[in-house]
Amino acid sequence: MIREIETVTLFGMAALAALVFTTSAEAAEMAFFVKNLRKEAVAVELFSRDRETVWPGNDQVFLIDPASQKSVPLSCNQGEHICYGAWVNGNDSISAGVGPDNDQLCDTCCFICVEHTTETIDLVP
Repeated sequence: MIREIETVTLFGMAALAALVFTTSAEAAEMAFFVKNLRKEAVAVELFSRDRETVWPGNDQVFLIDPASQKSVPLSCNQGEHICYGAWVNGNDSISAGVGPDNDQLCDTCCFICVEHTTETIDLVP
């Protein structure tokens, strides 16, 4: 009888583990192509709207020189909403998107994570 209970328990744990792994978000690789059309360098961060994740993270930013561009690849969850925040390097009162603190409203600065896609962000003066 004890052996039967152990078998049922192991089977139940295996089924639970399979359920956890099949319901997790599917990872996707995508990129953002950021064009800085300003005369000043800008700092950029990407924020997930669906979880507490920021790219590049660890209190770092993507720094983009004046009149230049940068491709920013990232791993995200398929279907995840990602918004950008940008600001003039050294002066975060001049910002775009959701801003440096991810607290500004913006209808056109969020994208959906889709495998093998590239979204373009134009930072204009």
